[in-house]
Amino acid sequence: MLRRLSLPTELAASNGSLTLRSATELDLDAVMLLLSDDPVSAARGDIASPADRPVYLAALLAIVADPANALLVVEDASGAVVGTMQLTLIPGMARRGSTRLLVEAVRVSGLHRSNGIGGAMMRWVTDTAAPALGAALVQLTSDASRTDAHRFYERLGFTGSHLGFKYSV
Repeated sequence: MLRRLSLPTELAASNGSLTLRSATELDLDAVMLLLSDDPVSAARGDIASPADRPVYLAALLAIVADPANALLVVEDASGAVVGTMQLTLIPGMARRGSTRLLVEAVRVSGLHRSNGIGGAMMRWVTDTAAPALGAALVQLTSDASRTDAHRFYERLGFTGSHLGFKYSV
């Protein structure tokens, strides 16, 4: 399903052209670092420990193998991975059988934030990926403490319409 997306593709940001592409095993360490670069993720245990590499690799391989999922990375002109996100296509019964595109784990390197990378990533999701996949709704969750991220998503047209709940097992 997500293989219908035309990747790699170019994104424009204030610091130049970027490439959005599907992640591979070679991107694992970069994705782990992006997750650990975020204080909320780091507090949850995403600290890019080499000891955790096998569980991250298993997750990456499961995502890549599932046609309803995609793990994407953004490269700068030098080929460095500066961003990542996961997309999941969810068929549904609600909203008259609408399909949703779920966006998870959006991260941009701390050294590259405020350069339009996150905005370019999310505009690609809403303007290109969602229509190509037949998704009627793009949804995401954001930790309640991420007030800057909430403002960012609202500027892009997202509405904070729901209260989310999680149950740790």
